[in-house]
Amino acid sequence: MTANKHQGIRSALCWRKEIAALARQHNDANVCSLPARFITLKDAYTIIDAFLSSEFEGGRHLTRIKKIPLK
Repeated sequence: MTANKHQGIRSALCWRKEIAALARQHNDANVCSLPARFITLKDAYTIIDAFLSSEFEGGRHLTRIKKIPLK
């Protein structure tokens, strides 16, 4: 995905609420991409709610995030 080529963007493709929560918790994602062709509007709202209500856990995941170059 080209969004991740931009500095400070950590985008995740989220097709289920569990994926959205994990994207935030483990990858510190700050952009949620939705596959509109494959989910319903109701699913989209559920996924977005899970994405926005989750927080980055840090810890062992922070090591991986720090490897992303800031350019």
